[in-house]
Amino acid sequence: MRIAVIADVHGNLPALEAVLADVATLGVDRLVVNGDVVNRGPANVAAMRALEGVPHEGTLGNHDDLMRMWVEKDPSLPREWFEDAFWASAGLAALELQRAGLIAAIRRLPLTVRVEVAGAPSVLIAHGSPRHYREGYGKFLTDEAISEITQMHPADVLVGSHTHQPLMRRWGHYLVLNTGAVGSPFNGDPRAQYLVLSLEGGSWSPQFRRVAYDRDAALNAFVDSGYVERGGLSARIFFEELRNARSYLVPFLMWCEEQGRPHGEAAWRAFQQRFEQRFRAPAEVRSGVEVMAEA
Repeated sequence: MRIAVIADVHGNLPALEAVLADVATLGVDRLVVNGDVVNRGPANVAAMRALEGVPHEGTLGNHDDLMRMWVEKDPSLPREWFEDAFWASAGLAALELQRAGLIAAIRRLPLTVRVEVAGAPSVLIAHGSPRHYREGYGKFLTDEAISEITQMHPADVLVGSHTHQPLMRRWGHYLVLNTGAVGSPFNGDPRAQYLVLSLEGGSWSPQFRRVAYDRDAALNAFVDSGYVERGGLSARIFFEELRNARSYLVPFLMWCEEQGRPHGEAAWRAFQQRFEQRFRAPAEVRSGVEVMAEA
Protein backbone atom coordinates (compact mmCIF):
# COMPACT_ATOMS: atom_id res chain seq x y z
CA MET A 1 0.00 0.00 0.00
CA ARG A 2 1.12 3.53 -0.72
CA ILE A 3 -0.43 6.64 0.86
CA ALA A 4 0.18 10.27 -0.05
CA VAL A 5 -0.45 12.85 2.66
CA ILE A 6 -0.58 16.49 1.60
CA ALA A 7 -1.39 19.47 3.79
CA ASP A 8 -1.23 23.22 4.31
CA VAL A 9 -2.18 24.25 0.79
CA HIS A 10 -3.35 27.63 2.11
CA GLY A 11 -5.01 28.81 -1.07
CA ASN A 12 -1.92 28.26 -3.24
CA LEU A 13 -3.41 26.77 -6.41
CA PRO A 14 -0.21 26.41 -8.51
CA ALA A 15 1.49 24.47 -5.69
CA LEU A 16 -1.54 22.23 -5.21
CA GLU A 17 -1.80 21.49 -8.93
CA ALA A 18 1.88 20.58 -9.11
CA VAL A 19 1.62 18.22 -6.15
CA LEU A 20 -1.55 16.55 -7.45
CA ALA A 21 0.20 15.99 -10.77
CA ASP A 22 3.14 14.39 -8.95
CA VAL A 23 0.84 12.23 -6.82
CA ALA A 24 -0.87 11.02 -9.98
CA THR A 25 2.43 9.56 -11.21
CA LEU A 26 2.88 7.43 -8.09
CA GLY A 27 -0.21 5.24 -8.26
CA VAL A 28 -1.09 5.76 -4.59
CA ASP A 29 -3.83 3.73 -2.96
CA ARG A 30 -5.02 6.57 -0.72
CA LEU A 31 -4.67 10.33 -0.74
CA VAL A 32 -5.19 12.18 2.53
CA VAL A 33 -5.49 15.97 2.56
CA ASN A 34 -4.39 16.75 6.09
CA GLY A 35 -6.01 20.10 6.72
CA ASP A 36 -5.53 23.80 6.01
CA VAL A 37 -6.52 23.81 2.36
CA VAL A 38 -7.66 27.42 2.80
CA ASN A 39 -6.73 30.81 4.24
CA ARG A 40 -3.39 32.66 4.05
CA GLY A 41 -3.42 32.56 0.24
CA PRO A 42 -5.84 34.01 -2.34
CA ALA A 43 -7.13 30.95 -4.24
CA ASN A 44 -9.23 29.33 -1.55
CA VAL A 45 -12.33 28.47 -3.53
CA ALA A 46 -10.22 27.26 -6.47
CA ALA A 47 -8.15 25.02 -4.20
CA MET A 48 -11.22 23.36 -2.70
CA ARG A 49 -12.77 22.95 -6.16
CA ALA A 50 -9.56 21.36 -7.47
CA LEU A 51 -9.76 18.72 -4.77
CA GLU A 52 -13.41 17.94 -5.45
CA GLY A 53 -12.42 16.08 -8.60
CA VAL A 54 -9.75 13.98 -6.89
CA PRO A 55 -10.65 10.96 -4.71
CA HIS A 56 -9.30 11.70 -1.25
CA GLU A 57 -9.95 11.75 2.47
CA GLY A 58 -9.56 14.93 4.48
CA THR A 59 -9.01 16.18 7.99
CA LEU A 60 -9.90 19.49 9.60
CA GLY A 61 -7.11 22.04 10.00
CA ASN A 62 -7.12 25.10 12.22
CA HIS A 63 -7.35 27.50 9.27
CA ASP A 64 -10.20 25.50 7.75
CA ASP A 65 -12.06 25.68 11.05
CA LEU A 66 -11.28 29.40 11.36
CA MET A 67 -13.29 29.97 8.18
CA ARG A 68 -16.30 28.23 9.71
CA MET A 69 -15.90 30.08 12.99
CA TRP A 70 -15.58 33.41 11.18
CA VAL A 71 -18.77 32.88 9.18
CA GLU A 72 -20.66 31.70 12.26
CA LYS A 73 -19.21 34.48 14.45
CA ASP A 74 -18.10 31.79 16.86
CA PRO A 75 -17.90 33.20 20.41
CA SER A 76 -14.48 31.59 20.91
CA LEU A 77 -12.99 34.13 18.48
CA PRO A 78 -12.03 37.50 19.96
CA ARG A 79 -14.75 39.95 18.96
CA GLU A 80 -12.22 42.60 18.03
CA TRP A 81 -10.87 40.42 15.23
CA PHE A 82 -13.94 41.10 13.14
CA GLU A 83 -13.25 44.84 13.18
CA ASP A 84 -9.45 44.70 13.10
CA ALA A 85 -8.04 45.62 9.67
CA PHE A 86 -5.06 43.40 10.41
CA TRP A 87 -7.28 40.30 10.03
CA ALA A 88 -9.12 41.47 6.91
CA SER A 89 -7.55 38.58 4.96
CA ALA A 90 -9.44 36.03 7.06
CA GLY A 91 -12.70 37.86 6.51
CA LEU A 92 -12.13 37.95 2.74
CA ALA A 93 -11.37 34.23 2.57
CA ALA A 94 -14.32 33.27 4.77
CA LEU A 95 -16.75 35.39 2.73
CA GLU A 96 -15.55 33.88 -0.56
CA LEU A 97 -15.95 30.36 0.78
CA GLN A 98 -19.38 31.16 2.19
CA ARG A 99 -20.55 32.61 -1.13
CA ALA A 100 -19.29 29.50 -2.91
CA GLY A 101 -21.26 27.27 -0.54
CA LEU A 102 -18.15 25.53 0.79
CA ILE A 103 -18.44 26.10 4.54
CA ALA A 104 -20.64 23.02 4.90
CA ALA A 105 -17.89 20.86 3.39
CA ILE A 106 -15.43 22.22 5.95
CA ARG A 107 -17.88 21.55 8.74
CA ARG A 108 -18.04 17.85 7.76
CA LEU A 109 -14.28 17.24 7.96
CA PRO A 110 -13.14 14.79 10.66
CA LEU A 111 -10.25 15.50 13.00
CA THR A 112 -8.35 12.29 12.16
CA VAL A 113 -7.94 9.60 9.53
CA ARG A 114 -6.79 6.15 10.65
CA VAL A 115 -5.05 3.57 8.45
CA GLU A 116 -5.30 -0.05 9.58
CA VAL A 117 -3.76 -2.80 7.48
CA ALA A 118 -3.58 -6.38 8.74
CA GLY A 119 -0.08 -7.20 9.94
CA ALA A 120 1.16 -3.62 9.63
CA PRO A 121 1.72 -0.81 12.16
CA SER A 122 -1.33 1.40 12.59
CA VAL A 123 -1.22 4.97 11.27
CA LEU A 124 -3.09 7.95 12.71
CA ILE A 125 -3.20 11.15 10.66
CA ALA A 126 -4.25 14.50 12.11
CA HIS A 127 -3.56 18.08 11.10
CA GLY A 128 -1.75 18.90 14.33
CA SER A 129 -2.07 15.96 16.68
CA PRO A 130 -5.16 13.89 17.49
CA ARG A 131 -5.40 15.90 20.72
CA HIS A 132 -5.72 19.25 18.96
CA TYR A 133 -5.26 20.58 15.46
CA ARG A 134 -2.86 23.25 16.75
CA GLU A 135 -0.51 20.81 18.48
CA GLY A 136 2.03 20.30 15.73
CA TYR A 137 4.84 17.76 15.57
CA GLY A 138 7.95 19.93 15.51
CA LYS A 139 11.52 20.03 16.75
CA PHE A 140 10.39 20.88 20.29
CA LEU A 141 8.09 17.86 20.59
CA THR A 142 8.99 16.08 23.83
CA ASP A 143 9.11 12.39 24.63
CA GLU A 144 6.44 13.04 27.25
CA ALA A 145 4.10 14.51 24.63
CA ILE A 146 4.57 11.50 22.35
CA SER A 147 3.87 9.18 25.26
CA GLU A 148 0.70 11.04 26.20
CA ILE A 149 -0.58 11.17 22.62
CA THR A 150 -0.01 7.47 21.97
CA GLN A 151 -1.71 6.55 25.24
CA MET A 152 -4.73 8.73 24.48
CA HIS A 153 -4.85 7.84 20.78
CA PRO A 154 -3.09 4.49 20.26
CA ALA A 155 -1.19 4.24 16.97
CA ASP A 156 2.27 3.15 15.87
CA VAL A 157 2.80 5.90 13.31
CA LEU A 158 1.69 9.46 13.98
CA VAL A 159 1.42 11.76 10.96
CA GLY A 160 0.84 15.49 11.39
CA SER A 161 1.32 18.76 9.55
CA HIS A 162 0.56 22.30 10.82
CA THR A 163 4.13 23.46 11.49
CA HIS A 164 4.97 23.73 7.76
CA GLN A 165 8.26 21.89 8.36
CA PRO A 166 8.96 18.23 7.50
CA LEU A 167 9.98 16.03 10.42
CA MET A 168 10.86 12.43 11.14
CA ARG A 169 11.29 11.37 14.75
CA ARG A 170 11.50 7.92 16.31
CA TRP A 171 10.63 7.24 19.93
CA GLY A 172 10.86 3.60 20.89
CA HIS A 173 8.88 1.70 18.28
CA TYR A 174 6.81 4.80 17.46
CA LEU A 175 7.38 6.83 14.32
CA VAL A 176 6.36 10.51 14.27
CA LEU A 177 6.20 12.30 10.92
CA ASN A 178 5.38 15.78 9.70
CA THR A 179 4.36 16.15 6.06
CA GLY A 180 5.68 19.67 5.55
CA ALA A 181 3.56 22.18 3.62
CA VAL A 182 2.36 22.25 0.03
CA GLY A 183 1.48 25.92 -0.17
CA SER A 184 3.67 27.77 2.33
CA PRO A 185 6.76 25.90 3.61
CA PHE A 186 8.66 27.35 6.58
CA ASN A 187 11.97 25.50 6.18
CA GLY A 188 13.61 27.86 3.71
CA ASP A 189 12.84 25.59 0.75
CA PRO A 190 10.13 27.18 -1.44
CA ARG A 191 9.10 23.97 -3.18
CA ALA A 192 5.75 22.31 -2.45
CA GLN A 193 6.38 19.55 0.09
CA TYR A 194 4.46 16.45 1.08
CA LEU A 195 4.80 12.91 2.41
CA VAL A 196 4.41 9.45 0.90
CA LEU A 197 4.13 6.36 3.09
CA SER A 198 4.84 2.97 1.50
CA LEU A 199 4.15 -0.34 3.23
CA GLU A 200 7.22 -2.48 2.69
CA GLY A 201 8.07 -5.69 4.51
CA GLY A 202 5.47 -5.10 7.19
CA SER A 203 6.58 -1.55 8.05
CA TRP A 204 5.88 1.93 6.76
CA SER A 205 8.67 3.64 4.83
CA PRO A 206 8.41 7.46 4.63
CA GLN A 207 9.42 9.47 1.59
CA PHE A 208 9.53 13.27 1.64
CA ARG A 209 8.87 14.80 -1.76
CA ARG A 210 9.65 18.38 -2.80
CA VAL A 211 8.02 19.59 -6.00
CA ALA A 212 9.05 22.70 -7.91
CA TYR A 213 6.14 24.77 -9.25
CA ASP A 214 5.39 28.19 -10.74
CA ARG A 215 5.93 30.34 -7.65
CA ASP A 216 5.75 33.54 -9.69
CA ALA A 217 2.18 32.64 -10.59
CA ALA A 218 1.36 32.00 -6.93
CA LEU A 219 2.90 35.30 -5.83
CA ASN A 220 1.25 37.23 -8.68
CA ALA A 221 -2.13 35.83 -7.60
CA PHE A 222 -1.81 37.72 -4.31
CA VAL A 223 -1.66 40.98 -6.26
CA ASP A 224 -3.86 40.22 -9.27
CA SER A 225 -6.74 39.02 -7.08
CA GLY A 226 -6.65 42.17 -4.96
CA TYR A 227 -5.92 40.05 -1.91
CA VAL A 228 -2.84 42.04 -0.84
CA GLU A 229 -4.64 45.35 -1.33
CA ARG A 230 -7.82 44.36 0.53
CA GLY A 231 -6.50 41.81 2.98
CA GLY A 232 -4.69 44.09 5.39
CA LEU A 233 -1.25 43.64 6.88
CA SER A 234 -1.78 39.91 7.47
CA ALA A 235 -2.15 39.34 3.71
CA ARG A 236 1.18 41.08 3.07
CA ILE A 237 2.83 38.96 5.77
CA PHE A 238 1.45 35.80 4.16
CA PHE A 239 2.90 37.01 0.84
CA GLU A 240 6.34 37.39 2.43
CA GLU A 241 6.07 33.95 4.04
CA LEU A 242 5.41 32.42 0.64
CA ARG A 243 8.16 34.46 -1.03
CA ASN A 244 10.85 33.49 1.49
CA ALA A 245 9.53 30.10 2.71
CA ARG A 246 9.79 31.21 6.33
CA SER A 247 7.40 31.88 9.20
CA TYR A 248 6.68 35.53 10.04
CA LEU A 249 3.11 35.90 11.32
CA VAL A 250 3.41 34.07 14.64
CA PRO A 251 6.91 35.41 15.47
CA PHE A 252 5.71 38.93 14.64
CA LEU A 253 2.63 38.68 16.86
CA MET A 254 4.69 37.19 19.70
CA TRP A 255 7.26 39.98 19.35
CA CYS A 256 4.51 42.62 19.43
CA GLU A 257 3.15 41.05 22.60
CA GLU A 258 6.59 41.02 24.23
CA GLN A 259 7.30 44.61 23.18
CA GLY A 260 3.87 45.91 24.12
CA ARG A 261 3.32 47.17 20.55
CA PRO A 262 0.10 47.14 18.54
CA HIS A 263 0.40 44.82 15.52
CA GLY A 264 0.34 47.57 12.91
CA GLU A 265 2.47 48.94 10.10
CA ALA A 266 5.02 50.65 12.33
CA ALA A 267 5.59 47.47 14.33
CA TRP A 268 5.95 45.41 11.14
CA ARG A 269 8.63 47.76 9.79
CA ALA A 270 10.45 47.61 13.13
CA PHE A 271 10.21 43.80 13.15
CA GLN A 272 11.69 43.60 9.64
CA GLN A 273 14.59 45.84 10.66
CA ARG A 274 15.19 44.03 13.95
CA PHE A 275 15.21 40.58 12.32
CA GLU A 276 16.59 41.44 8.92
CA GLN A 277 18.37 38.08 8.65
CA ARG A 278 15.00 36.29 8.62
CA PHE A 279 14.04 37.96 5.36
CA ARG A 280 16.69 36.41 3.14
CA ALA A 281 15.35 35.13 -0.16
CA PRO A 282 15.56 31.34 -0.49
CA ALA A 283 18.17 29.77 -2.72
CA GLU A 284 17.12 28.91 -6.25
CA VAL A 285 16.06 25.30 -6.65
CA ARG A 286 16.08 22.98 -9.62
CA SER A 287 12.91 22.16 -11.48
CA GLY A 288 11.28 18.78 -11.10
CA VAL A 289 10.92 16.66 -7.97
CA GLU A 290 13.40 15.85 -5.22
CA VAL A 291 12.82 12.72 -3.16
CA MET A 292 14.28 12.44 0.33
CA ALA A 293 14.28 9.59 2.86
CA GLU A 294 14.94 12.03 5.71
CA ALA A 295 13.13 15.26 6.51
